Amino acid sequence: MNATPTRTYNPLPFTDLEPKRFEDLVRQLIYEFRPWRRLEATGRSGSDDGFDARALEIVDAVNATPAVDQDETEDEAAEPGIPDRLWLIQCKRERKITPAKLKGYLTEIRLGPEEKLHGIIFAAASDFSKAARDAFYAWCRDQGLSEALIWGKGELEDQLYQPKNDNLLFAYFGISLTIRRRSQATQIRAEIATKRKLKKTVMSSSADVLVRDPLAEEYPHVKEGERPTKWGVFAPETLSHNGLEMSISWSYAFLDPDTGEWDAADGVPAMRRHHHWRVEDTQLDELDYVARATWDALPEENRAWLKFSGGIRLRDIVAIDDLGDDLFEGVHIYAPFSPMNGPFSCFWRWLELSPYSKRHDVPKLFHNDPSKRIDRFHARTKKTIA
Repeated sequence: MNATPTRTYNPLPFTDLEPKRFEDLVRQLIYEFRPWRRLEATGRSGSDDGFDARALEIVDAVNATPAVDQDETEDEAAEPGIPDRLWLIQCKRERKITPAKLKGYLTEIRLGPEEKLHGIIFAAASDFSKAARDAFYAWCRDQGLSEALIWGKGELEDQLYQPKNDNLLFAYFGISLTIRRRSQATQIRAEIATKRKLKKTVMSSSADVLVRDPLAEEYPHVKEGERPTKWGVFAPETLSHNGLEMSISWSYAFLDPDTGEWDAADGVPAMRRHHHWRVEDTQLDELDYVARATWDALPEENRAWLKFSGGIRLRDIVAIDDLGDDLFEGVHIYAPFSPMNGPFSCFWRWLELSPYSKRHDVPKLFHNDPSKRIDRFHARTKKTIA
């Protein structure tokens, strides 16, 4: 069974950010982490005392006054009787940090004589080993810190992929899960609308439809004696998980429903469609006559069709024109064509008993197993396999 490809994202490239931009990202991630009275980007000044941001947490966030403007002094900001908690944030945009190196960064932190550190957040663009994390928490305990957090790239990604931080994910890495979800919802709604219109127009009759490449500016002109490559006339069959299933061609076939043995004049399309772009071919007409004569001579219970069909994905259908034009009055479906497969994303062949078969005790559809193919039709009417 083949694996189904899925759309996934690679690890976020934190190390591609400039060091100061990485500091900005971490600082913006913690804006709503606690109710801050102020959050200062000290690392941007060049003399940071071993940390990149300094924050004051409001202890009684319910009764405290709202956060003050960043231009106010600390004395004006603090409410008497409610001391703020001091947090330090250290950011390192490095691919690897060993336990020894981590401890070295921590020992570089310098506090003022009156400052009491409550908590620390150490964020880095690397994965921390268990030894590094143990060293970090041991140092914090020795310093008497009440709270300590260490954020590696895994923790940073977890936060960035939360819906509330989608704006940061887009601003720093150009990825938006919200936009992607909206795009998916829009696409799904468009496919449902396409399916409904196909059911009302194409599937309401058995008439042929014209499938056109929307970029085929040469429509409807084709060089004399040539068939169009960017549009074609097909018969609709059904709507399924494959999208719009269409009959591309069919051939006269023999089928023994009891043994599964079969044969087909698969080198000749039976009953070629009549339309404006049909190319007259006397040789094909002659072979069609030979194949039809063989088919007519078969017992009715052995008459069958070898059908060749394809599926057009709903997402690939750009528009549906149910008015047609003077050259083809039926429905026009616009879908992009590829050089090899035309508008179809998948193909399949199967055998189907003639609707006039009297065998009602067997299924109507059969697999064309190559090992069960026998000779019933003239070799000229069959495909030559190189």
